[in-house]
Amino acid sequence: MPSLAFDRNRDLVAADTRLVLPSGEGFMCTLQPSDVLRIVDLEGNQAVDTLFFDADRPYDHYSAVKTIAAQGNIYLTTGSVLLTESGRPLMRIVEDTCGRHDTLGGACSAQSSTVRYGHDKVHMHNCRDTFMLQIAMHEPRLAKRDLAPNVNFFMNVPVTPDGGLEFADGISGPGRYVELEAMSRVIVLMSNCPQLNNPCNAYNPTPVEIVIWRRGA
Repeated sequence: MPSLAFDRNRDLVAADTRLVLPSGEGFMCTLQPSDVLRIVDLEGNQAVDTLFFDADRPYDHYSAVKTIAAQGNIYLTTGSVLLTESGRPLMRIVEDTCGRHDTLGGACSAQSSTVRYGHDKVHMHNCRDTFMLQIAMHEPRLAKRDLAPNVNFFMNVPVTPDGGLEFADGISGPGRYVELEAMSRVIVLMSNCPQLNNPCNAYNPTPVEIVIWRRGA
């Protein structure tokens, strides 16, 4: 499939959006075809939980199952095409200086923190709460039922020999980034993970930078 990317050379000076997202905060926007989104791991080993939706059919969201099956790999990296439940292409990773990204670990929630780390963790802020807050503020067409299994950019979740999942130390580093090109109109829903209980972000949640180049701008 030919690239949709317009020739802006990814010049940061020419970016239409640049913002720093603190840990625990969320971000939501709509991308048009050929818009490019870059997520920068500013300090290294941060985890950025992200969901994608067809902006014209919000019920048709990113599908980890369809994406994994289509590419024959549980990890995402340069060349990976993120598909919806119906098989429509949403985003393509066009550059990745980290190496791979998780599709299996899911988003932390009050419930998962309780099960994994103890009942005293139930009050701690989590990505599912951030997702819900962003939806409530920005997108009335979405609801709790639309929070499907998400991508965890920069997160390292290897599969163990017995088929389980391990939340391991990150493989990213300061300044590494992933860049995605929109292949249709796409809603992006993001939570910069506040997780303090596993090593996905070295027990030290840090900010990330979001950069967007818009085709028509």
